[in-house]
Amino acid sequence: MDVCGREWVRLAAKGVCGGWGPWRAWVCLRGQAALAGRHWTSSARFSGGGQDWSQRNRTVLTYLAAAAVGMAGVSYAAVPLYRLYCQATGLGGSAVAGHGSDQIETMERVKDRILKITFNADVHSSLQWNFRPQQTEVYVVPGETALAFYKAKNPTDKPIIGISTYNVVPFEAGQYFNKIQCFCFEEQRLNPHEEVDMPVFFFIDPEFAEDPKMAKVSLITLSYTFFEAKEGQKLPLPGYN
Repeated sequence: MDVCGREWVRLAAKGVCGGWGPWRAWVCLRGQAALAGRHWTSSARFSGGGQDWSQRNRTVLTYLAAAAVGMAGVSYAAVPLYRLYCQATGLGGSAVAGHGSDQIETMERVKDRILKITFNADVHSSLQWNFRPQQTEVYVVPGETALAFYKAKNPTDKPIIGISTYNVVPFEAGQYFNKIQCFCFEEQRLNPHEEVDMPVFFFIDPEFAEDPKMAKVSLITLSYTFFEAKEGQKLPLPGYN
């Protein structure tokens, strides 16, 4: 009898396989050996699969990180482009800039729709200017032109360049708020302690009175915000003919 044969006989005598005889003990041990080999193979496969999954996870994370960086760049670039689009179309509470003299001369006033226009002024924390509207409110009707003024002052001992943006509240009225002339999107350089008047020439489109969404609107606010600008920097004036 070989070594393997003696071993399973010895194990059978000890009752490893439940006190069975030599033949049944041999069958039992063969089954246990097969299960042990199968368990080792499964463990090895699981270990190798874990390495594969780890590699795949790192690849997926790399792609996700790259996509996040790309989307952040696109979002950053989209903000000024979307703002210019809104100001050209009147969406998002931005007034429509620029109209021909023919349209202004031929438009008809809607005398039974009196609107109150209020004015707001803000300055970004990076700009050391004093900026305020010279009038708190004016009353107009759709189809009527109006002139308002803002005042800006540089109280510092150095020249500062500012540039402004604007919007209209309620947002839905922005498409009807037309500015013929204003100081927005152009560099405004103020020398030390200089103070200037900044005019805004505007009108409300007569179609405002025909829009059902504007039926309950009687108050419109025009708001400007000034930011510090670097010399030579300019934003395009949207919508000018």
